[in-house]
Amino acid sequence: MNLKRYPYRISGNNLDFHFESEGPNGKVSKLIRYSPDNEQGTTYFNLAFGDYDPVTGNLNDSSRTNNRDLDMILATIASSVLEFTAYFPDAIVYAEGSTESRTRLYQMAISANLSQIKRYLHVFGLLGEVWEPFRKNITYSAFFVKRK
Repeated sequence: MNLKRYPYRISGNNLDFHFESEGPNGKVSKLIRYSPDNEQGTTYFNLAFGDYDPVTGNLNDSSRTNNRDLDMILATIASSVLEFTAYFPDAIVYAEGSTESRTRLYQMAISANLSQIKRYLHVFGLLGEVWEPFRKNITYSAFFVKRK
């Protein structure tokens, strides 16, 4: 995918992607974290994203930076998914917004770039309690991707 994104630093275990958002509110440290989890015998990685506090090491996924760089941030997250799944080609990556509106935002970004995303990843959406291949114009509550 050839979208303009922020450069990031990757942790030694390839689970944390650090970058800085830049805009009218200055530079803000951001973190994309992939955390392993298991449900009913299936291991997956939860994608978490938010402001990063370098003092505590905590991630705040409910903050609003309003740095007017949303497209670059979403492109950076997408790039990290591609790089993460290159390191871990069998990984399932699960994503859900911290709020309904953020989930909707992720869905709109996936829809807008679906043809590019599908070159590299299988994309699924959670409709009710059923996972299905991602389709545009359907409201999903969560998503997962897997490398092709």
